[in-house]
Amino acid sequence: MTPLFPIPKNHPERFILHNEVHARAPFILNLPVMASHLALLLTHEEKQHERQHLVSLCERFGVTPPAKDADHFIASFNSFQIRWEQHGEFSTYSFYVHDDTPAEIFTDPALKKVPVDWLSQLSGQVIVAAHASITSAEAIDYNETTDLSVLSAYFAGNPVIGSKVTGGAASVFTDFRIHVDGFSRFLIINNSLRFEQAGRLLQRLFEIEVYRVLALMAFPIARKLYPALNKSDRQLYTITNAMTMQDKNDAVLLDELTTLAAEVENYISSNQFRFTAASAYYQLVEQRVNDLREVRIQGIQTLGEFMKRRLEPAVNTCQSISHRFTLLSERVSNASQLLRTRVDIIIERQNQGLLTSMDLRAKMQLRMQQMVESISIVAITYYAASLVGKISESLHALGWKVNPELVEGVSIPFILIIIAISTRRIHKIIANTTE
Repeated sequence: MTPLFPIPKNHPERFILHNEVHARAPFILNLPVMASHLALLLTHEEKQHERQHLVSLCERFGVTPPAKDADHFIASFNSFQIRWEQHGEFSTYSFYVHDDTPAEIFTDPALKKVPVDWLSQLSGQVIVAAHASITSAEAIDYNETTDLSVLSAYFAGNPVIGSKVTGGAASVFTDFRIHVDGFSRFLIINNSLRFEQAGRLLQRLFEIEVYRVLALMAFPIARKLYPALNKSDRQLYTITNAMTMQDKNDAVLLDELTTLAAEVENYISSNQFRFTAASAYYQLVEQRVNDLREVRIQGIQTLGEFMKRRLEPAVNTCQSISHRFTLLSERVSNASQLLRTRVDIIIERQNQGLLTSMDLRAKMQLRMQQMVESISIVAITYYAASLVGKISESLHALGWKVNPELVEGVSIPFILIIIAISTRRIHKIIANTTE
């Protein structure tokens, strides 16, 4: 295609990044509507299988399947609509059914329209299963002035939590409990919802439920790690207390400290992802609750208040355990550094003593060498003088007028001088070579 304007070429991912804000757009729903939502934890292999399983559903109804690299999919089938999203560690399925004359609320959910054999072969483990219904106040004889206890009949008599949302366009009620059918429930009363608002509202409610559970997945881990954290803390105190005593073996303490550091780092590396994910999911829950723009209904808790009172303490516990493990790791590292410094100082003192001993031994060897050298000079002089005497005797025998004894005696000083000069030159050569 010929460009309209002479601008540089596009970045390879320009259009992908630009269209990312339009991904996972909410449904535009016709009201009233019933919805069912499933969130499944999946392994990598199960993610590959679920894509093929979704294709099989599309083939059954003659619907165009999702692309091979797609991570979300929206389609309409004969009697229901489906919205599928694949996330990092889980996938979600939302099913929508539009019916102007719905049966009793929550007794005829949207999931009943989905083929049973296909549902039974879904991969993964269910972490969230929820039904939702958007209906009018007249359909359930609801009146804001009446006693809200009539709504608890839709939630098996449990206390109801709810509020007005989206600027009063709807009222949301739930009990945040799993009912006998294995599903939680959301009842939305339509006051003046627009089609676009209905889709966004249902998506936010389902996301609150999913992210709430995912944020709490770190809580059992935190409770399990609490005794181990206290044990490691006490062990570190015992080691640091022993470091203050003079009669303790630093090498043994260093081994214990290294073992403790390995255990603490193993705890952190094994569970850091779950704790970090819990904080991220909790932030998403808070964001989705804020997006609801809740207005209190007198006499019941809002969704935000319920989350703050029940979810926040658990998340704070997870964050506290994670933070304490991080601090414990830093304390172990500091103690290790102090102990290694002390061990290094001791080793340096031992090395210094060893060097002093070696220096003294070298000096003694030098003195002995000098003594041996002096004796050697005397011996060399003796043998050289004897050699001169022998030569003088030979000359005397040949008729030379020399006195062998006199020549031998006179040669001794000269021999000593020559040997001394030679020894000094040798010492000088050795000194120049070692520099």
